[in-house]
Amino acid sequence: MTPRRGGEIRLTGWILVPAEERERVHALLERHCRLTLAEPGCVAFSVTPSPDPPDRMTVDECFTDQAAFDAHQRRIATSEWGVATRHLHREYTITTDPA
Repeated sequence: MTPRRGGEIRLTGWILVPAEERERVHALLERHCRLTLAEPGCVAFSVTPSPDPPDRMTVDECFTDQAAFDAHQRRIATSEWGVATRHLHREYTITTDPA
């Protein structure tokens, strides 16, 4: 689903990180978060471990508009984080707040 253009774009959901990959993924996460928070239009960004189930990480992102969100998606597609985690299962919902 592609959100309509207008207000803030919010992505919420989760990513599954198996125990055998957790250390590697966590090692990349700090830089990924820092780079994302520095992007123009990034309002909020967090990826946090979930206590249950332990292999799930909760994702919450907010960008000022569709253009900022699209720029973020383009950047991470070829980033170290994006390449290293591309195979992990994700479930996301993307919503647009009214402008």
